[in-house]
Amino acid sequence: MAGFNAAFINEAVKLLKKKKIIVAAILSILAVLIGQIAVTAIKHGLGLRVVGSTEFPIVVLSIFTYTILPLFATFVAIDMFNGEFSSNTMKITLLRPVSRFGVFSAKVLNIALFIFANLMFVMVLSLLAGFLFNPASASWMGIVRVFLSYTSTFFPVFVFALLVVLLSNIFQGGLAVFFLSIIVFISFNFLGIVFSSYSSFFITSMFDWYTLWISESINVFKIFRQVLIMSGCGIMLFTAGYYLFDSKDI
Repeated sequence: MAGFNAAFINEAVKLLKKKKIIVAAILSILAVLIGQIAVTAIKHGLGLRVVGSTEFPIVVLSIFTYTILPLFATFVAIDMFNGEFSSNTMKITLLRPVSRFGVFSAKVLNIALFIFANLMFVMVLSLLAGFLFNPASASWMGIVRVFLSYTSTFFPVFVFALLVVLLSNIFQGGLAVFFLSIIVFISFNFLGIVFSSYSSFFITSMFDWYTLWISESINVFKIFRQVLIMSGCGIMLFTAGYYLFDSKDI
């Protein structure tokens, strides 16, 4: 356990030193600001109230989960594996007194924490913006709905990140993995629309999974079914990714 903790902290320190984290934070701030400016312009220009203070974060989430979040989750996953393999720093990582499973798990857990932290960061920013520009419509129930929306979004995005991890251990070039991840992302969204009855099997179609949790009538059976699908996909992707990582010659 001590070896895993050391590996996790080591990966966390390396992740925090990456410039992509700063860029992701800046783009997240810009996304919230631009969204709020657009909402305010519509409100004062046309006299229409588009969204309330706790509705605005959900509007931001609907855009954020299909743009900035999966993009930077892909970048982080590629850096964690392809980046270290290409720079030969993976050898140094594996020389530490920790198993390959511990190293792999530490990397995956840091990817998960990045996704969750990014979601929480945008949630807090969008809530603050909503309260600042439209405080009259604030409510505790609205805050609960926002928190539930952002936390539930973590699961499908993390499963997609596990797919990128798998690709990172199949292909050596980070650029190839990036473009292939983009193709998979677009293809899954397209297939989810064309074959809507089978959309649950295309992980990107569940990026709006949060809508099931905040709807007026909650479909418990559908939520449970999708939890099982995402759990199964996540376990298989994690296992396959670890198998390839463990079989690599460093």
